[in-house]
Amino acid sequence: MCLAIPGKVLEIKGKEATVDFGGVCRSVKIDLVTVKPGEYVIIHAGYAIEVLDEKDALETLALLEEMMDG
Repeated sequence: MCLAIPGKVLEIKGKEATVDFGGVCRSVKIDLVTVKPGEYVIIHAGYAIEVLDEKDALETLALLEEMMDG
């Protein structure tokens, strides 16, 4: 089972983006999506597979944080 955590795109260079997952930044491939810095994405196996709107991404992050606190 995979857990998809939204990450915020910080920078794009060619077909790769630097994505912030709550302070942990990773380089991911963006061949499968059209994304801009500041947008949120879901990553699977090193590839961004979906772009999320900010409201949904922040709501998901808040629910995950709540689960970890409980």
